[in-house]
Amino acid sequence: MKRNNKYIKLLLSCISVIVLISGCKKGLDYPNNGVISPEMVWSDPKMIKAYLNDIYGKSMPGWVFNGHDSDEAINAPKNFGNYLRGIISETGTNAGLNYEIIDKANFFLDELANVPATVLPVELKSQYVGEAKFWRAWSYWGMVNRVGGIPLILHKQDFNDVPGLFKSRNKTSECITQIVKDLDDAILSLPGVYANAGADYGRITKVAAMAMKGRVLLTYASPLFNPTNDPARWEAAYNACKAAVDFGATQGHDLHPRFHTIWTDERNKEVVMVNQFFYPGHANNFGELRPGAENNNQPLLSLLLAFPKRDGSPMQFDKNQLIDPAYNTQFMTDFYNNRDDRFFSTIYCGGTPQPTPEEQAPGYIKGMSFWSIWNENEPGKYVNIAQKIHPGYSGNMGCTGFFQRKGIDTTVNTVDRFKAQTDWVEMRYAELLMNYGECANEFGKSTEALEVLKRIRKRAGITAGIDGNYGIVATSQVDLREAFIKERQVEFAFENKRFNDLRRLKRYDIMNNQVGRHGLYITVKDMNNLPGPYEKITSAVTRTKLTARYIDNLDGDASYKFNLDLNHWFYALQPSQISQSKNVLLQNKEWGGTFDPLQ
Repeated sequence: MKRNNKYIKLLLSCISVIVLISGCKKGLDYPNNGVISPEMVWSDPKMIKAYLNDIYGKSMPGWVFNGHDSDEAINAPKNFGNYLRGIISETGTNAGLNYEIIDKANFFLDELANVPATVLPVELKSQYVGEAKFWRAWSYWGMVNRVGGIPLILHKQDFNDVPGLFKSRNKTSECITQIVKDLDDAILSLPGVYANAGADYGRITKVAAMAMKGRVLLTYASPLFNPTNDPARWEAAYNACKAAVDFGATQGHDLHPRFHTIWTDERNKEVVMVNQFFYPGHANNFGELRPGAENNNQPLLSLLLAFPKRDGSPMQFDKNQLIDPAYNTQFMTDFYNNRDDRFFSTIYCGGTPQPTPEEQAPGYIKGMSFWSIWNENEPGKYVNIAQKIHPGYSGNMGCTGFFQRKGIDTTVNTVDRFKAQTDWVEMRYAELLMNYGECANEFGKSTEALEVLKRIRKRAGITAGIDGNYGIVATSQVDLREAFIKERQVEFAFENKRFNDLRRLKRYDIMNNQVGRHGLYITVKDMNNLPGPYEKITSAVTRTKLTARYIDNLDGDASYKFNLDLNHWFYALQPSQISQSKNVLLQNKEWGGTFDPLQ
């Protein structure tokens, strides 16, 4: 674990204005106001807040483009993580312990305890304690979720006491108790909505702390940590998640009316926890997602098919029937013209206009569709022909013809891609609802669980149907459990949740059963009859020039396949950290050690 550094140095990156010496005095007996000292920090409300803001800056999660870490997407052929392929080892499949945020939070809390009310009002001090405890819980959970129990350190350490620095691992149950306690303290201390909501937007609220408690307890009740299916854990998770949903509603949270605009109508009522991006100062770069660039997060067939049809029924796909022209035509009609609203909001399809404003005249200009499609130039050999339809268009067209659409800042072109400003919504009200619904199902409240799924699907534009079930046919607990897995895959695609969901549920079989990473190539029937640049793939007439082809292995090598190990669910501790701890830290049982993450 990392040692406590000189914390005051960290303020240099947070404070933009430091009081400078405004004049000279004779002699040397005067305070140097240009130096930051501990006394100055804890006697100045602005510096205290700056210290807390630094914890935010180092803790708040941001945009991740990691669909290739699950069955959501592929970046490039043979860019396939070893863990997904079942190639694991203690030295190659491990997670390190990083106590930087915990050290900073402990130092902040210990020093804040001595700050008098003359410096910081009691109510504001309590709020700061709640925020710091939230981030301490956040950091602990990030590690406990990966490896199980870790050493609990709740106060600043005395680094002159070298033997005292070597702490053994606490039980996982003890860590969960402490995480929940920190979150409960935060819940008591934080407002549901800040009085100055505009200036304080993005700070952790009571709703966010309640939602985080629900997220933790949901995972702790799930098969990863709860293989015996202890009902008491599901009851605790249900109560926490329902409380977050109910209280969040009283504070103005709800589903945003249109799924597509969650990421463009910023500061909407669905946002519960957010990292704000802005230019200049804290911009983002979506360049690696754009067609012709790095092409990361190209959706796999499993994700393309996961989105329901508009009546809520699942997309039907039989690879063996694609050779039947009638079946192929109907499949493509449903695929492009009969999907719920989340499909085109999440996935960018070739044959539609690029959502971003860049142009490469004359090959591609505003108003054209971008035709990233394929030609089978010999049996089983495909080549992307985008540049045949868009002459002079440069760049790598990727390996699927589909790309991520969700969240991309559509106001910036390729040249200014580093100026993107779309906020990362770490927690939205939809997650609070889905967590609550899943717990309700496991706690024997299937009616409540079903209502959650209906609510999510209604916002997605799915029709209610005669029975009012929005295409949901599940009724039993087992069937509803599967329905939640599928709905989460669609609702939270590319939001850094898919892999963690399958892991906590111990459902790596869902990926393994797919074997290879499959694709769908939209292919021209005749190179002499190509779609025109202004045609759209949503047109039935245009689609007569095209056919859908199933690609069994986008990696082009049968050895590249999902083969996750079903005997290793927790990561190993880094062997180097075990050595550094003088073997006080024990390795997990799955990796030859004696520590049981389930205790």
